[in-house]
Amino acid sequence: MLVLLAFIIIFHITSAALLFIATIDNAWWVGEQFYADIWRVCVNASNCTEINDSMQSYTTLQAVQATMILSTILCCIAFFIFVLQLFRLKQGERFVLTSIIQLMSCARGAMAHGVLALSPTGLSVMIAASIYTDQREEIHRSDSDFYQHVRDGSYGYSFILAWVAFAFTFVSGLMYLILRKRK
Repeated sequence: MLVLLAFIIIFHITSAALLFIATIDNAWWVGEQFYADIWRVCVNASNCTEINDSMQSYTTLQAVQATMILSTILCCIAFFIFVLQLFRLKQGERFVLTSIIQLMSCARGAMAHGVLALSPTGLSVMIAASIYTDQREEIHRSDSDFYQHVRDGSYGYSFILAWVAFAFTFVSGLMYLILRKRK
């Protein structure tokens, strides 16, 4: 039981770390001489422009920013509640509240650009990554002043980590749902 508990805690902390990296680091769209993310666009690693309200796609990027921040917060709250429930639940009860919050982080139970999400922490991550995937070309086309050098690129590791974090938070949310407190 102790090994299972350690695995679940490490898995959850890994999920939170992936969410922090995907949210903070500047590598959602990368190329040879540039990198762009949900916060700024950098060309030649020294010429960076913060994303601001002068951009036509600012609200779209704000939605991605907000859902990534929300997923990170929900993942941390879920871990805190898990630790509390670990000491407060009676023997045999399930970690349902922790599971619900973790799943909210994964997929907020809403529809975003035609993609149905299933849980909160993972849902938020999925919404953010789905919006970015769906709107990336439009963002780059509508704000050509900011994105003139970044058309030829590919998805970066932060974007990939966001999808990996979705899978991790979804799996950990399911683990919490199945898990029962034992002695």
